[in-house]
Amino acid sequence: MEHITLLIGIVIVTALVFDFTNGFHDTANAMATTISTGALAPRAAVAMSAVLNLLGAFLSVEVAKTISSGIIDEGSGVQPEVIFAGLVGAIIWNLLTWLAGLPSSSSHALMGGLIGATIAAVGTGAVNGDVVVMKVLIPALAAPLVAGIASLCATRLTYRVARDADEGRTAKGYRAGQITSAALVSLAHGTNDAQKTMGVITLALVTGGVLAPDSDPPVWVIASAGLAIALGTYLGGWRIIRTMGKGITDIQPPQGFAAQTSAAATILASSHIGFSLSTTHVCSGAVMGSGLGRKGSVVRWSTAGRMVIGWALTLPAAGAVAAGAALLAEQGDWGVATVAVLTVAACGAIWLRSRRTPVDHTNVNDVEETAGTQPAEAPVPAPAAASPAVGEPEPAGVVTTAMRAVAPPPPPAGVALGAEGTAQEETSSAPSRPASAGSLS
Repeated sequence: MEHITLLIGIVIVTALVFDFTNGFHDTANAMATTISTGALAPRAAVAMSAVLNLLGAFLSVEVAKTISSGIIDEGSGVQPEVIFAGLVGAIIWNLLTWLAGLPSSSSHALMGGLIGATIAAVGTGAVNGDVVVMKVLIPALAAPLVAGIASLCATRLTYRVARDADEGRTAKGYRAGQITSAALVSLAHGTNDAQKTMGVITLALVTGGVLAPDSDPPVWVIASAGLAIALGTYLGGWRIIRTMGKGITDIQPPQGFAAQTSAAATILASSHIGFSLSTTHVCSGAVMGSGLGRKGSVVRWSTAGRMVIGWALTLPAAGAVAAGAALLAEQGDWGVATVAVLTVAACGAIWLRSRRTPVDHTNVNDVEETAGTQPAEAPVPAPAAASPAVGEPEPAGVVTTAMRAVAPPPPPAGVALGAEGTAQEETSSAPSRPASAGSLS
């Protein structure tokens, strides 16, 4: 019993570490568009998101029940070692995708880790396949589509309603709307993602005989999970914020407001019915929808394609790491200790690698400059004027910027044009404009 108690303690600590990585990995979901448009300063944005994530953790336990008693059969012989291994797989994948600046799903990393570890240790019979399909896989496919379509419609409606309004008079309103919608996304994130860690800890307590099957998470579990995800959120996943805010499309305040409102509505609805969906999928789909919804905007499909590939790899990759960790952890105390040491070493190596190219609140919006495309800065004020005539030259410059952001070439000779004025840049980009603008506007 002492061994089980110590092991459960290790599982709880590991679960809270995962919750912490989930927090900074998913900060971009709520705050990337708000930061990229300047509606909130980076530090203020992540602080507000952290507080609301904590509050959201106390609003519901439906998703926690899906994790603790839905995906894995509690009576199948699953031991705390298996849950520990599943968390290790999720943590490693979260950190790898954070290093790459890839908005992958922490939720699916956790699901993949638990499923992979359970299959390796107990067998496929311990996984409730129908629950995985109905409450994980189907929402994973549907959620970004639903959020994207809703965001596209909301963006078009927003621009149509405000087409004759004075931009100066509406700027403050859009800023307030962005802040409000970002707060709603943060609150929704707490109701969904914090519960996943609650569910894992509850599952560990049930498998260790501390709680009865089908128990709700204790209050101390809810509070600790909420604090862990809030702390991670405040740390700020700046690499992923950069990708979400600047890498998919160039977002204006009306688009940010539409995208965040659509994402929040989707997440809150799923939390209410117990769907353990990925908030990353939802928010990414909403951002892409907002890009399609604004005339003249460009969605960087190469970046979106890399994200989709990452989404597809998340479940099997986290599952494979967790399966290996489970086989080693089942060897006894030395196996658990070895997995713990290897995990700490891997996390340390990833963190040291990230220090070579640091991204923080001071340079999170510098993606245009790092791509070496100074001319792209000139058209940025144009969309803010909400004038089709002024904003027309934007797509060619944005397309060029997007292509260079995905595969940065040597500094082009065109950089010199940026020093001579916007007129020269627009003239040079005119031949390429019909091909890009015609297909994406």
